[in-house]
Amino acid sequence: MEERQVIWDATQVRILDAADALIERRGVHGVTIAELARRADLSRPTIYRSWSDADDVVRAALLRRVGGILDAFPEHARTRADLVDDVLRFTALFRSDAVYGRLLADEPETFTRYTLQRVGSSQRMILQWLATAIGTAQVGGTVRHGEPLEIAVMLLLIAQSAVLSHGTVSELISDAAWERELRSALDGLLRP
Repeated sequence: MEERQVIWDATQVRILDAADALIERRGVHGVTIAELARRADLSRPTIYRSWSDADDVVRAALLRRVGGILDAFPEHARTRADLVDDVLRFTALFRSDAVYGRLLADEPETFTRYTLQRVGSSQRMILQWLATAIGTAQVGGTVRHGEPLEIAVMLLLIAQSAVLSHGTVSELISDAAWERELRSALDGLLRP
């Protein structure tokens, strides 16, 4: 599994900050190596030392943002209720994140390409967090028996689907009802 947070050097941070700003302003399609170099005040070869193309920079920027969101959470949920609360809080932070919020609202197809077509570094980081939390809560008896990583995969799929579909169903269900039903689905999956 991935480390909880990747360590970026100062130059990489400048490039990732530039990528964040471009995604927020123009979307993923506005991220080019030339534009990153201009915004970060670096040469293109400097960017190519760390990444092979703009798509790699975007993936790294998204990974860094997920790591930043995960930093707000303990690695070990103590109980099923704590874990469900953490997943719901994660989804709220994820949806309100400037970059991910932009992708969810304006470029859902891009969000899908970067997050749903394959299990990437961001999902692996989330899965590590979930599997660790599930294992800890299993020891306390509040989460059902089973392989923590397998349960984490299903937990991620449920939460990810709910987040991606939220905008689609917002006219059919209030935010409070969406959260209540997601909480019930997550709790049901984990309950012994």
